[in-house]
Amino acid sequence: MKKLFSLLMMVVVAQASAQMEGEVLSTTEKMQWFKDAKLGIFVHWGLYAVNGIDESWSFYNGYISHENYLKQTKGFTAKNYDPERWAKLIRESGAKYSVITSKHHDGFALWDTKYGGFNAVTNSAAKKDVLSPFVKALRKQGLKVGIYYSLPDWSYDDYTNFTRDSIRYKISEEPKRWQNFLKVYQGQLKELSKKYSPDLYWFDGDWEHNAEEWEATKVKQMLLAQNPNAILNSRFRGQGDYETPEQGMPITRPQSPYWELCMTMNNSWGYQKNDHDYKTTDQIIGIFADVIGNGGNLLLDIGPKGDGTLPEEQVEILKGLGEWTQKHKEAIYGTIAGIPQEHFYGPSTLSKDRKMLYLFVKGDANREVVLRGLKNNINRIWVVGEGTKLAHQVVGKVYWSQYPGIKYIKLPKHVLDKHMTVLAVLLDGTVDLYREDGSVIESN
Repeated sequence: MKKLFSLLMMVVVAQASAQMEGEVLSTTEKMQWFKDAKLGIFVHWGLYAVNGIDESWSFYNGYISHENYLKQTKGFTAKNYDPERWAKLIRESGAKYSVITSKHHDGFALWDTKYGGFNAVTNSAAKKDVLSPFVKALRKQGLKVGIYYSLPDWSYDDYTNFTRDSIRYKISEEPKRWQNFLKVYQGQLKELSKKYSPDLYWFDGDWEHNAEEWEATKVKQMLLAQNPNAILNSRFRGQGDYETPEQGMPITRPQSPYWELCMTMNNSWGYQKNDHDYKTTDQIIGIFADVIGNGGNLLLDIGPKGDGTLPEEQVEILKGLGEWTQKHKEAIYGTIAGIPQEHFYGPSTLSKDRKMLYLFVKGDANREVVLRGLKNNINRIWVVGEGTKLAHQVVGKVYWSQYPGIKYIKLPKHVLDKHMTVLAVLLDGTVDLYREDGSVIESN
């Protein structure tokens, strides 16, 4: 009986474990890792890195012929490709996930796909699958895996669009050709889903067809059948979980609870040897602080060369960013959007219990950080990553008004970070802000 009982218990435990592993999370639950991650690294790698031209758009817009664009396959060697170094640099930057272009609009696939007939194994000097080693390296570094996938394929004969000035056919006139394409693109997505089970799908190019033509609902169901907790970006005709503004930092806080700014380090997504207009590390950190202060993520792009090496400028930016994120991690990861800028002229974040306020200070702030309209008393202020306790003064608070006065925090020169200083402000309760117009004396 004891043996039978033990056996039954083992079965019950095994079933419970299986249920846990396959547990389907709610949208809020499955988006939590994304919400907490704050920083991801985008990787644009493909044929366009060989000659340093615009990815796909260069032939679509007629800057180069499609025939000449495809000649870059001879230069896509990946001979110095080191996916483990890439993944290690990405982790050291402070990123918690990475998204790589498995296929751009030109149709060139980085993995050994059985669909479409245009990939790195059979159609490039590399003659190998270059996607799988990177996904494996990301997993090894404990990073979440994102797969970028272009819905259009401008090189495929049975896709409708070819260049800006020409289309191959209309779906209404040649529906069989469209069905051929649907089998290819959906077949590729099924491969990616089964082979890698990505944590995130980053779609692009949905503007060329509507949801019905893409069969968007069907495709999302297919992907979630493989991994129910995968998340999708917004570029798939209403099927996405989060918004994806591009290049320009939103001026006002986005309404979506989940959003991600994708941004280049210079002015190009893929590697372009003549583009040396890189943002400084200070500028990138400043933009990153603005993004997380507004409750979003930053997806910062790198563009490897055709041989697989990373431009030194990009490596240095990743390392500089990593030093800063490591020092200030308590104010970054797992936080929520901060207070409105009427109360502090700069980015800020809050702990999830809203009792810790983090202030991101640009420059030296004239050695005095100003907080306006904070009703809370402050229990303690210190410099994040450095520990120095700071003093503050309250000015303008009077007994007859609810107005809490202005709080001035002294900021000595020796505590300043070379990029951006972060202060931790421990409040006496959840953050409470004065949002009224002020008061006048009615009795004194």
